[in-house]
Amino acid sequence: MPAEFTRIVTVRPATALEGVVRVPGDKSISHRYAMFAALAEGVTRISHYAPGNDCQSTLRCLEQLGVVVSRHASFDRDSGAEVPTVQIVGRGLRGLQSPTADLDCGNSGSTLRMLAGILAAHPFTSVLTGDASLRRRPMMRVVTPLQKMGAEVTSVEGRPPVHVTGGNLTPITYRPETPSAQVKTAVLLAGLQTAGTTTFEEPAGTRDHTERALKAFGATLDIQGHVISITGEQRLTGRPLAVPGDPSSAAFWACAAAALPGSFIELRDVGLNPSRTAIFDVLRRLGADVDLQVDRTDAEEPVGRVRVRHRALRPLELTPAEVPGLIDELPVLAALATHGGELRVTGAGELRAKESDRITALVNGLRALGADADELPDGFHVRGSRRLLGGLVDAADDHRLAMAFAVAGLGAMEPTVIRGADAVDVSYPGFFDVLVALRK
Repeated sequence: MPAEFTRIVTVRPATALEGVVRVPGDKSISHRYAMFAALAEGVTRISHYAPGNDCQSTLRCLEQLGVVVSRHASFDRDSGAEVPTVQIVGRGLRGLQSPTADLDCGNSGSTLRMLAGILAAHPFTSVLTGDASLRRRPMMRVVTPLQKMGAEVTSVEGRPPVHVTGGNLTPITYRPETPSAQVKTAVLLAGLQTAGTTTFEEPAGTRDHTERALKAFGATLDIQGHVISITGEQRLTGRPLAVPGDPSSAAFWACAAAALPGSFIELRDVGLNPSRTAIFDVLRRLGADVDLQVDRTDAEEPVGRVRVRHRALRPLELTPAEVPGLIDELPVLAALATHGGELRVTGAGELRAKESDRITALVNGLRALGADADELPDGFHVRGSRRLLGGLVDAADDHRLAMAFAVAGLGAMEPTVIRGADAVDVSYPGFFDVLVALRK
């Protein structure tokens, strides 16, 4: 298991940021492309595969299940740079092999939850586990529907390790209490390998990368609003794919540009899936100058560029109905509010079940830097009424908090020292190098 994150990084105050950024490949899409490729027939070549530790955990788990995975770099003509590329030889539906050891998902809840859906249809026992952070996170939301389909799934008080003994499943219609794209994916993947029709009814819309990716691999789904049905035993076909830039990673640079007067950042080749672009709408409401342009569509996913300029920040309140579409971006929006705005968020209790208790750790960290911030039972309230002092802050082994504190620290009077800054490697290796390069 990985050790806790210990690297210390110092972020110095900045007057402005300027430049062009291509963020790493989308984590959510990379996970899905790799898993679907493993179930497909033929070879899938995935360029711009997310380089962070989470998506590497998915590849390692697939290799333990008998999937042949090749990693190399390929030249991208648009950017003129080498990009991470993965080739996967598919094993077909229910074609994975029994692992000889526990499947280590590292820090990746996405890997564990979605892979459980795949393994529920395989006639052997797998043990899904991970690092200390992952072993604290709740898993019953994915355990319950897979049990209803007939898989034998057990956990330790609702947390990893999760034991999955799969076999022939029964299709179900399932409506969870809490919206979750990962649970939706697990159920649809189990349903793909099950005779009959499996239906997932979302209580509210979540990111739809699974639906788009399944279509890209050749599957047919019936989608009626928030109700998605899949007929089992459809064949998937391997194909070349390119992963768009991760909008959740892009959000850190967009917020940094919105935070500092005189800043301008252009983000290129970013995924602009409508289920992921709420962050840019919120930045406009906060006062930033944001321009989006879709340039092309790759495998059902719209891709384009985003330009962000600073303008005076305004107060904003986010309602519970808005939270599901912004759950990954809330920490950096809180950091942006310390630069002179104000943000109140409720209905975000889900943040307490992430890599850390993101509500407590976020508010404690911002207060350590001198922010005027309050913790709410299901959210937070940050007022940018005073300039941050700077100081020492703990990222709580959470990659999004480490990057959010860096954005907050850009506006402090003194340097901000982030303990556990190497947590960024989970999703965005090289984040701090890019930050240095963007300083004017």
